Amino acid sequence: MWLNGSFVTAKEEPGDFDCVWSPAGVDRLRLEAAAPELLDLTDHRSAQKRRFGGEFLPNVIEGASGQQFARFFQTDRDGTLKGILIIDPTKEQWE
Repeated sequence: MWLNGSFVTAKEEPGDFDCVWSPAGVDRLRLEAAAPELLDLTDHRSAQKRRFGGEFLPNVIEGASGQQFARFFQTDRDGTLKGILIIDPTKEQWE
């Protein structure tokens, strides 16, 4: 997963987070049964925001830029490169 949004800034009270996740190896039926909001990208992802307080996007191509979301998330609105957080649930410890 890649994290972005005010959650990963120095803001004392961040307002949200944005997450990109890799669909590789994900059991879609199981995911849909447990958290159907994660697959609902309609209405500006309002169902996700209501349940989780942020947005989750699969790492597919972002329409306007033509880049995968993980790459798209690494630039700000002006196109300047920025850092994001990466969470790998397969790792047993932080490196």
